[in-house]
Amino acid sequence: MTLMADAPEKMPYQVLARKYRPQNFDDLIGHGAMVKTLRNAFATGRIAHAYVLTGVRGVGKTTTARILARALNYVGPNGEDEGPTIDLSVEGRHCRAIAESRHPDVFEMDAASRTGVNDIRELIEGVRYAPVEARYKVYIIDEVHMLSTAAFNALLKTLEEPPPHVKFIFATTEIRKLPVTVLSRCQRFDLRRIEIDTLTDHLQAIAEKETAAVERDGLFMIARAAEGSVRDALSILDQALIQRANAQERVSAEMIRGMLGLADRSQTWDLLEAALKGDAKSALERFRLQYDAGADPSVILRDLLQIIHLLTRVKAAGHEAASHGAAGEADASRAREMANALAMNALTRAWSLLMKGLTETQTAPDPVAAGEIALIRLAYAADLPTPDEVLRMLSGGDEAALPPRAPRPSRGSSAPQAAYSEPISYPSAQPAIAAPLASGPKLESLLDIVRLADQKRDAKLKVELESYVHLISFEPGRIELRLHDNAPGDLSNRLMQRLKEWTGRQWVVSINAQARGKDTLRDVRTAETLAHPLVKKAMEIFPGAEIIAIRDPRPQIDEADGVAPPAEEESDDE
Repeated sequence: MTLMADAPEKMPYQVLARKYRPQNFDDLIGHGAMVKTLRNAFATGRIAHAYVLTGVRGVGKTTTARILARALNYVGPNGEDEGPTIDLSVEGRHCRAIAESRHPDVFEMDAASRTGVNDIRELIEGVRYAPVEARYKVYIIDEVHMLSTAAFNALLKTLEEPPPHVKFIFATTEIRKLPVTVLSRCQRFDLRRIEIDTLTDHLQAIAEKETAAVERDGLFMIARAAEGSVRDALSILDQALIQRANAQERVSAEMIRGMLGLADRSQTWDLLEAALKGDAKSALERFRLQYDAGADPSVILRDLLQIIHLLTRVKAAGHEAASHGAAGEADASRAREMANALAMNALTRAWSLLMKGLTETQTAPDPVAAGEIALIRLAYAADLPTPDEVLRMLSGGDEAALPPRAPRPSRGSSAPQAAYSEPISYPSAQPAIAAPLASGPKLESLLDIVRLADQKRDAKLKVELESYVHLISFEPGRIELRLHDNAPGDLSNRLMQRLKEWTGRQWVVSINAQARGKDTLRDVRTAETLAHPLVKKAMEIFPGAEIIAIRDPRPQIDEADGVAPPAEEESDDE
């Protein structure tokens, strides 16, 4: 009988986030400021008794705490003891045990599960005893903000005056929830999100160690989806490597995009381009294509916002800004081209509309419908004047200085995109003042408008124009005026609306509260009345009399009409 040798035991798989966890300060990425501070502190012997590490998930708070515990208790592999050091390139006597959380003098406590005062009292009881093997007793409390108020109070005295052989290291994602009394007793380090470019380089290095070929654009997508968290990025990379049929297959950006449910970046650029040109039909078609391909509506709008942010940065800071932040190489070149053709106010307006659309998409019962409505708003906003153009119009700016509107197909049309083979232009829309209709009334003064209001039976507007308008300037299509303090707030808007209805053209009515303007028509008419010889005689006969109304002496029309025909008016005296 032949005995078969036992097959070698296969090592269990270890996820990348654990396999490539940093083992020393040199392995940490993105935290150079903290490492420099600690290096100087250890070199000069100014080592604090308590540290607090704060930052979002996955940036290395717990890992840094363990490395710091190793640095505090470092002893060479042969027993060389030169004191605390951050040079951990050679594994020391206590390093492996501390890294594996099994050292008797390094205590790790999860405050999320042990929040009570009794847990802290148990910890404090052990503080007074000297370490068993290492130089210091190190207490690492993770998610320290979860401790109860009583637990914090119990910890304060020991935290302020700990024995010389004790060090505290706290880690938290909610630094604002820590009492000020605790923060004031600790040296604080903020571990910031890892930059996308730095994280992408880190992922590429790990992929090479795993002998896996992954497209850099795909790694960039992973880094962007991780939002600065190294742990999240490694977990996503772990998932991406499983997409391969075999170890030799290359992980493409398309595979990662499909795994993450992201929109095709190039299609997102085309979608934004169609919306900014006002082509709602094309924008909706592209949106639907991405949705059918598996992209979430809120993800599509978030990608649009990222592009708008990139374009705005390029517009504000120059072409160099396209190469920084969340922009890939392909995005950077397209961003430079599009930013040149867009106005800053158009970009900021697009940002506001998309932000509102994203909020609605995340809360609407039908996210797809909310996303489509957001794109329709963005497309139709191309027809609206931007705020600076409105201000220039209202302040009497030169209309000829405004850029002409670029031609584009009507919404919903099936015009081919070949019409945009030339470099696209996105000038801000300017509502041109149309030429007067041949059959429209000729208005050359405020009095003409008052007479027209009388003819149109709008008695309210007629009286308000006579009583509350101090005219500053008048030209066909544009009126500048100052309103009396008693004027209704919507008078200028109603006047513009009525003039458009009556003349078939757009009028601009601007309010200038600083200029005095002319007297109102009622004041002028009252002055003319007072100058009449008969009125003068009446005022002499009745000293102190006051004119309270000027009425038409002719018979009034039917009360149902509510408007008197225009006529010469005389005064009634009191």
